[in-house]
Amino acid sequence: MTDLIELMNKLQTVAASVGAENSLDLPLIIVVGSQSSGKSSVLETFVQRDFLPRGSGIVTRRPLVLQLVTLQQPSALEYGEFLHIKDKKFYEFSEIRQEIERETSRLAGANKGISKMPIHLRIYSPKVLNLTLVDLPGLTKIPIGDQPIDIEKQIRSLVMDYTSNPNSIILAVSPANADLVNSDSLKIARQVDPEGKRTIGVLTKLDLMDAGTNALDILSGKSYPLKLGFIGVVNRSQQDILTNKPMSLALEAEAQFFMQHPAYRSISSRCGTRYLNKQLNKILLIHIKEKLPELRTRLGSLISQKQQELAQYGESSRATEPIERGPLVLRLLTKFANDFIAAIDGTLPEMSTKELCGGARIYHIFNNIFKQTLDVIPPCSNLSDHDIRTAIRNSTGPRPSLFVPELAFDLLVRPQIKLLEVPSLKCVEMVYEELMKLCHHSDTIELLRYPRLHQKLSEVVSELLRERLGPTVTYIESLIAIERAYINTNHPDFLGAAGAMANLEQEARKKKKSEALRRKQFVEMKQKAELVKETSRQQQETATKESLLSYFFGGANNDEKSTVGLQEMMTKAQYAPFMSVNSLMQNEMIKKLEQTSLDDEVATDREELETQLIRTLITSYFNIVRRNIQDLVPKSIMHLLVNHSRESVQNRLVSALYKEDKFNELLQEDETIANEREKCKDMLNVYKQAFELIKNSIRNTLFQRKQLPSAHASHSWHVPNSIWKSYLDKAFGRIDEKALLVKKSDGILADGRMDLAAHCLKDLPTALSSTTQLGAIVEGKYPGFVIGTGSESKVAQLKQG
Repeated sequence: MTDLIELMNKLQTVAASVGAENSLDLPLIIVVGSQSSGKSSVLETFVQRDFLPRGSGIVTRRPLVLQLVTLQQPSALEYGEFLHIKDKKFYEFSEIRQEIERETSRLAGANKGISKMPIHLRIYSPKVLNLTLVDLPGLTKIPIGDQPIDIEKQIRSLVMDYTSNPNSIILAVSPANADLVNSDSLKIARQVDPEGKRTIGVLTKLDLMDAGTNALDILSGKSYPLKLGFIGVVNRSQQDILTNKPMSLALEAEAQFFMQHPAYRSISSRCGTRYLNKQLNKILLIHIKEKLPELRTRLGSLISQKQQELAQYGESSRATEPIERGPLVLRLLTKFANDFIAAIDGTLPEMSTKELCGGARIYHIFNNIFKQTLDVIPPCSNLSDHDIRTAIRNSTGPRPSLFVPELAFDLLVRPQIKLLEVPSLKCVEMVYEELMKLCHHSDTIELLRYPRLHQKLSEVVSELLRERLGPTVTYIESLIAIERAYINTNHPDFLGAAGAMANLEQEARKKKKSEALRRKQFVEMKQKAELVKETSRQQQETATKESLLSYFFGGANNDEKSTVGLQEMMTKAQYAPFMSVNSLMQNEMIKKLEQTSLDDEVATDREELETQLIRTLITSYFNIVRRNIQDLVPKSIMHLLVNHSRESVQNRLVSALYKEDKFNELLQEDETIANEREKCKDMLNVYKQAFELIKNSIRNTLFQRKQLPSAHASHSWHVPNSIWKSYLDKAFGRIDEKALLVKKSDGILADGRMDLAAHCLKDLPTALSSTTQLGAIVEGKYPGFVIGTGSESKVAQLKQG
């Protein structure tokens, strides 16, 4: 089983070679502790060598992935290997320390900054147990020297990245001479492992606690319960380090401390660095064994993902034969055109779910933006009553009018129709921009491999869209001009003069009725106090007024207003001296002649009626034109711009780019994509290697001979014969599919070549003959398949080794 740790070391090395270790989440022991908590001393005691940098402040500034490998020969030489230095063995551990310092400074700088890039060190020694640990920078709170201000945040983020891996085991190191509630390592462990299932507590500096105090409650799990418990250790003192006290003597002194201490004597067998080392080895083995099926499943998923990604990158263009380049270009042109069309139609497989795009965006422009913009335009925008009166007066010329002149209506409604042109042209522009956006975003990973081809595709489609923009704009302008060219007052939806008059009369009656009601209420309130005054006012208001129609068709008093000015002039002349009469009349006439605006004139009832009538007619006709424009502009844009581009894009691309003399230029591959392809290949190979390593490890574990703890020593685990091995080899690739293995076993049962086939452990009878041999046990998410031969006769308790 110790081979499993070596397996993880291989996986770690292979994955680190391409920077893929984070994607695998391999089982590791993560060493966490504050500065000067003694975690580096614990690691050195595991190796029994001084090899880690020492000093003040932050010494460990990069994660150190430490792989310990046991050498079977006791006399074998100890040495270390770095992943970043190929084929070099370091036999002097002082050189290992120097190389760690150099490699740290290379990425983290000469100051006290940190880096997330790990250093990989493998140490071979007969004194170590197989382990894989990660030494992280010590947790700190206050920056010193040239450290960044946010050094605490950086280190905490780095530690969280490693400890958040659910497959990791957290080795939380805390000094015993400090209050445990202030332990930074345990705080972080609690955040990522709230149930304490994968946290091992380590108490250092037990020999430095105040006299009369001890940590027995903590080590016994009473103060701070952890599933994996606390283990106490005593590291070398600074004096021991300075005097180069041998590690063996330090370990003996540690053992004596626990055996002789009155508080720790009872648990001395569960304390010390040796015990910690063995426990970590045991826990890591169990942890790896538990995680192997999950890791294999994850590797299978990663292999599938990388295979799909590699398929998108395609083969290198350098490897493409000249005869194959034409079909490749044609396929990419067709794919680009089809994606462009699919984006418009809304059938693109990888459509965005975050925002509207393509055809949906065009629909939104038509039915929300454009329609709402037209709806908020007032029909009589920028038209005051004065403007309408002036237009009516100008349209009659020198003649008095009996009716409202139609020319005034035409004169006023045409500028209002012109207001619809700007939003209509803006709608064209927005649809054009959306199509251009589709053009520049219609790409795939395969197409991005060829930046020149991608650029040319975008240029050709952009040119096509620009060609269609001009005719579309011209046609939209023509629509507005057509509406302004002929004012069709016979339109069935147009209100007309009679309808407008009816509406005005109805509104007048409502207004008069409302005024009468308010007047009545006012009279009732003031009746007692102002009875005489109110009666007089009512008598004056009972004077009959001409109907609205009499005002519209003219009446006897319509010239009364116009003669006032002349009467005033005559009155002034009558009382003025004879010599000044002519001058007075001349002055008044000049003033009237210079007046070109109606601002100073009070509108008559007839003029007010005419103004309201024209305003009503303009509103009615403008609404008709607005509906027409709302309907015709989207149709025109779809026909002239969208559909034409959609139908012509592939032919245009083929005619412009499918030329043999351009193939080499168009298929020049982007170096970035080529590098990504190579990286993807490397990652895929790493995942496949890891998968094979795990599969072989599981196979070796399942088929190795082990004596079962029963009275029948002949019970062993192995493949019965070559036939079964071939079936099992096929089944291993599809372990999670029970039917495959069961079908094969049922077939052999039918042939009489075996007596017993069970699907899982719980289906096996406990009474088996002493010669029964188990074919295989395959561990998956559930108890694995079991295939056996033999017959029931004697009782043998079957247990998994």
